[in-house]
Amino acid sequence: MADQPKTIELDGVKYIRQDSIAQPATKVDGLEYVICRTYSAGVFAGYLKAENGQEVTLIQARRIWRWVGAATLSQLAMDGTSNPSGCKFPCEVPIVTLKQVTEIIPCTEKAKQSIGEVAIWRA
Repeated sequence: MADQPKTIELDGVKYIRQDSIAQPATKVDGLEYVICRTYSAGVFAGYLKAENGQEVTLIQARRIWRWVGAATLSQLAMDGTSNPSGCKFPCEVPIVTLKQVTEIIPCTEKAKQSIGEVAIWRA
C-alpha cells in the first residue's frame, strides 16, 4: 500500500495532515520534556524544573551517553532514535543540576517515548 500524502493543495491553499505534525511531549506537573547539552558534562534528557542562566535542573533525567539512529540532537528531540539497541543511556536519576548548559531542545512526544524505551545501559 502506498504512503498517504502528507499535504494537499486546494484552491491554492496547502493543507497538512494533522498526524504529520510533530506533537510536543506530554508535560508532567506542567514541566516540559527537553534535551540539554552542556559544555563539559554531556547531554541529558528530562523534565525542565528550573533554568537560571546556564544552570538547569532536570527531574526524571537520563544521560544521553551515546546515541545512534538520529543524525543530531535536534533529530533525536523530534524523531527519537531509529536504533534504540545501539544507544547507551544509563538509568534515570530523580534530579540533576547541570552547569554550563549551552542548548535546550524541547522534545516531541514521539522522541520522549523513544528515549524512554532505550534499555538501561550498565557497564
